[in-house]
Amino acid sequence: MCLNLSFQTSLHAMKSQPEQARSEISGGVMASRRSLLQSTLLLAGGWGGSLAAQTAYPQKPIKFIVPFAAGGSADTVARLLSERLGLALGQSVIVDNRGGNGSVLGTDFAAKAAPDGYTVLLSNGAAMTTGPLMGQITNYKPLSDFVHLNLFGTFTNALIVRADHPAKNVQDLLNMIRLQPGKINYGSAGVGSAGNLTGELLKQLAKVQMVHIPYKGSGPAFNDLMGGQIDFMFNALIASAPHIKGGRVRALAVTGHHRDNEFTQVPTLSETVPGAVGDAWFGLSVPAKTPLQVQERLRADMARILAQPEMRTKLAELGMQPLGLDKPEFQTFLEQEIKKWGPVITAGQLKAQ
Repeated sequence: MCLNLSFQTSLHAMKSQPEQARSEISGGVMASRRSLLQSTLLLAGGWGGSLAAQTAYPQKPIKFIVPFAAGGSADTVARLLSERLGLALGQSVIVDNRGGNGSVLGTDFAAKAAPDGYTVLLSNGAAMTTGPLMGQITNYKPLSDFVHLNLFGTFTNALIVRADHPAKNVQDLLNMIRLQPGKINYGSAGVGSAGNLTGELLKQLAKVQMVHIPYKGSGPAFNDLMGGQIDFMFNALIASAPHIKGGRVRALAVTGHHRDNEFTQVPTLSETVPGAVGDAWFGLSVPAKTPLQVQERLRADMARILAQPEMRTKLAELGMQPLGLDKPEFQTFLEQEIKKWGPVITAGQLKAQ
């Protein structure tokens, strides 16, 4: 404002002075103009530096949406990874548990968040693939409303029976089911749960008839397994491990692509029934319009974290088989999951409840 006032004063003086004086004042005005221009450029440079500092990512804490209640396996993994991600980014990454409706509520919240990199999501199969395939009402499109950056890994389930059950392996169990079609039953944490989907996949691939008993959680199903009300179930390996080691249950198979590092003697289900793979997976996703440079920062930092041997060991101890698939592979994985589970869900007439 001072420069502008000086400029106006000089103009007034130039109109009222003789020609010689006017020439001198004109030179002063030109000097003032040059000074004004220099000041403006310096000021603009200062603003530019300030703007660049403000747009550097991240400038504030990041919210990590976990669409499950606190305390479960997914929450534990999210807290471990969020701590490491925060160290890599130089900002706090705060876990925000928003469970409900089969993880759809938290996923929907993340989809509607500002696409600025300050809201990231623990994505999972129930919300991104199997839930929508079963007709679960969502306000987001899994493939187009998100960018999927890193696939952390999978949680392996185990096909377990009581320790006194006559089936010693998967083939024994299938033989029993074929001898008593529609009589042998299995329990799960509910319709559309990982246990239900894997059971339906086994039923279709092995061409057997067995009965699904849905429960409100894996805990009640496990209690009925031990009580003899159901014949078998698919349960998280990490949750089943103490009971397997204690001799209370027998693991006939694990549901992953590979045998578990701790229970190497337990075969995969697909060794007996090819294609019978049914794991729960978790990854890092962001709203679709998140800036590319922010996506790349998150993706690269998380990829480095997942590649650390110490982190892979910790994830394995939590029951996860680390994968660390990057952005293109994650997208391909999702497309394959949709192609895989779509026909299974349709044939089994599974509907969201």
